[in-house]
Amino acid sequence: MKIYYDKDANLDLLKDKQIAIIGYGIQGRCQALNLRDSGCNVVVADLEGSPNWNQAVEDGWKPTDAASAAQKGDIVQILTQDDVQAMVYKKEIRDNLNEGDAMLFSHGFNIHYNQIVPPKNVDVFMVAPKGPGSLVRECYVNGQGVPGLLAVYQDYTGKAKDLGMAYAKGIGCIQAGLLETTFKEETETDLFGEQVVLCGGVSALIQNAFEVLVEAGYQPESAYFECCHELKLIMDMIYTDGISGMRKKVSDTAEYGDMTRGPRVIDESVKEEMRCILEEIQDGSFAREWILENQAGRPVYHALERQGQAHQIEEVGKKLRGMMSWL
Repeated sequence: MKIYYDKDANLDLLKDKQIAIIGYGIQGRCQALNLRDSGCNVVVADLEGSPNWNQAVEDGWKPTDAASAAQKGDIVQILTQDDVQAMVYKKEIRDNLNEGDAMLFSHGFNIHYNQIVPPKNVDVFMVAPKGPGSLVRECYVNGQGVPGLLAVYQDYTGKAKDLGMAYAKGIGCIQAGLLETTFKEETETDLFGEQVVLCGGVSALIQNAFEVLVEAGYQPESAYFECCHELKLIMDMIYTDGISGMRKKVSDTAEYGDMTRGPRVIDESVKEEMRCILEEIQDGSFAREWILENQAGRPVYHALERQGQAHQIEEVGKKLRGMMSWL
């Protein structure tokens, strides 16, 4: 894998460019602020009167609508939610692109699954910081950086890759390393990680472990501490030192239980289900399901959300977190 650093990027490539940030949310705000502090010309867009719009005003911007921003922009960064990107593109961005402009993304979903089909006479690339917006901003302010991904989907001008590295320098992430990938790889691995580990897998593991202890007669509070609360302690160690490093910091009893019982929980049947989920991502089944779910008004999404919020672990956790003054 090719990795680029600060010395590989030329911020001057953005000097005469107008960058339009469409969506002043979690990533939009941090990227816009970092670009402004890097001396770039930036215009931000969101829905007038929305919390994001009001935040932009508070941050010193004069926000506008997406169509006006796209018309002004030489580089149009689309940072709205995945499920509305295609609509915003078709209604407000597509007809305001000029030959030689660049379309920029921080997630490849809509390009990879053909929800956005860009014109042939523009550059299309991705710069994806591997961290939440708050961390991207915090690291930039502290003179550091969050690693990022770079992918070029369409190189009309022959300068898409260089523009991508310049943009990554503007938001600070190339300082920590910019890894070259593709829209396909970024999209499919991102969805897989969210569904199997980071959100879906971890949430289901916590809830099921909690249920097993409570059903066996243990206090819900004890189950919450052991199956949910202490997870952060372990993840912090893995985050800084890796899995082997974590094992060196826990007790020998915990390490032995980890190595002998972990594979019984996450066994070959679970791994086979992971392969099935990956196939659904690769063949577009999940994307089609999610697109149709949004078109139908999200009935399954809202039902599952309510079901999750009603789980006993949420009530117990809320009570226990209220005892933690440091939170």
